[in-house]
Amino acid sequence: MPAALDHVRLVATDLDNTLLREDLTVSPRTRAALDAVRAAGIVVVPVTARQPVGVRHIAEDAGFTEWAVCSNGSLGIHLATGQRLWESTVPVPAQQRLVATLTERVPGLVYVSVRDGGEAFVSQEGYAQLPALTFEDHKRDPATMGSYPLEEVLAAPSLKLIVRHPDLGAAQLYDAITALGLDDVAVTQSGAPFVEVMAAGTSKAWGVQRLCDHLGIAPQEVLAFGDARNDVEMLRWAGRGVAVANAVREAIIAADEVTGSNADDGVAAVLERLL
Repeated sequence: MPAALDHVRLVATDLDNTLLREDLTVSPRTRAALDAVRAAGIVVVPVTARQPVGVRHIAEDAGFTEWAVCSNGSLGIHLATGQRLWESTVPVPAQQRLVATLTERVPGLVYVSVRDGGEAFVSQEGYAQLPALTFEDHKRDPATMGSYPLEEVLAAPSLKLIVRHPDLGAAQLYDAITALGLDDVAVTQSGAPFVEVMAAGTSKAWGVQRLCDHLGIAPQEVLAFGDARNDVEMLRWAGRGVAVANAVREAIIAADEVTGSNADDGVAAVLERLL
């Protein structure tokens, strides 16, 4: 049975297409609900594919000042102090093997290695010039992304290795990578136009578990919100998992309940019930 709301000690929420509106802002209703939950002594944690730089863009609007789980669980960081509680990285041999195998099957791919607590963004030559690339893809100006040979992109461990194609969608890339059957990486999608590769065993659920161990909070005391494939493990793991109405089918199936969409303050509606 899913956990009762009155037993919640930690709220773990995805950001894009879950907590945030379509214009990537926090509604006044949602901010009020977040503040009320925090005032009741419940920990509120953003759990996101974004790096800390992307969380900082909305941290003030959402009132996030403490722990965040970033990079699909690969990084646990305190937003105020910068303390890194953990970093889980893809080893160099694993990412080199993935790229070598995948390139034979899908020509034209480009890659980015996210490193150093999410602060380093090492993009392959040509990535920043992709016609469809926008600021919102990575919460970074493409002009600041740099241009590196593939060998340099793969030369150091990655918090997250981004795989993108100029023409193929993320779903096709996800299927191509998972078809390789590699057991030394974890592969997911966040709704962005690329696929994200982390260290084997790493997921949002894994990251929230690490933080809960640190805080002395049990899984059954966690209320989680999400919308995308990368939220599925977290929604299953949490004491109560809630998918927003606009979630992908996999997230809705994994959740204990479905709330309103991100455009309709679905997260706020559940938090108001929580109080």
